[in-house]
Amino acid sequence: MEENLKRINKYLSEVGYCSRREADRLIEAGRVTINGVVPEKGTKIAPNDEVHVDGKAIVNTKDSFTYLAFNKPVGIVCTTDTRVEKDNIIDFIKFQKRIFPIGRLDKPSEGLIFLTDDGDIVNKILRASNNHDKEYIVTVDKAISQTFIERMSNGIYLEELDRTTKSCIVEKLGTYKFKIILTQGLNRQIRRMCEYLNYEVNSLKRVRIMNIELDVPVGEYREFTTEELEDLNALLESSTKTYLENNG
Repeated sequence: MEENLKRINKYLSEVGYCSRREADRLIEAGRVTINGVVPEKGTKIAPNDEVHVDGKAIVNTKDSFTYLAFNKPVGIVCTTDTRVEKDNIIDFIKFQKRIFPIGRLDKPSEGLIFLTDDGDIVNKILRASNNHDKEYIVTVDKAISQTFIERMSNGIYLEELDRTTKSCIVEKLGTYKFKIILTQGLNRQIRRMCEYLNYEVNSLKRVRIMNIELDVPVGEYREFTTEELEDLNALLESSTKTYLENNG
């Protein structure tokens, strides 16, 4: 009987309602019920249990997963909480079924972000987040020096996060513009790194995540190609294996 039980956060992820992380937040907020009772995090459910979020029954009605590459405009917030944030990504896209963003791109930034209803791929990407490339084009408020490029490349200690950034690839593209490829996802990382060196970011655009490049206009999206999805899954399998070996 135990093998038929499933953690509530995993169930909400597998049916495409949200990621496991978001499910835990919903549970903590008391917005989830199992057979009319608000559960604790980690509660397991049986196949016949009735699950509701905000009073609405959760049923697995999807016939296939959706994977979108979206060019997020400046001013849009990467949250699924449409009740609190009016400029949220979900209301902006108005997709025909429930999807959620993978990771974040802060409000003043623009560019590539993935959205999906596949909770498993969300968990794989977030788990492997320190093993895959994310490429950005950044403009700053004053001329870029060689010292700036070297310091950004070699890692900077961010006191407010008590973390030193990993070494990364930084390339000067113009007087005020540079490219940076990160394998880290610290909060406001690029902006904090620039601030440490007394530069202010004027614009920040993410143009690539792993094997998928930004190729749609601002505010528009497209579905992954079959080849892109296959290559992404292959990269994730490798990254997840590395993660487990290093953390097992």
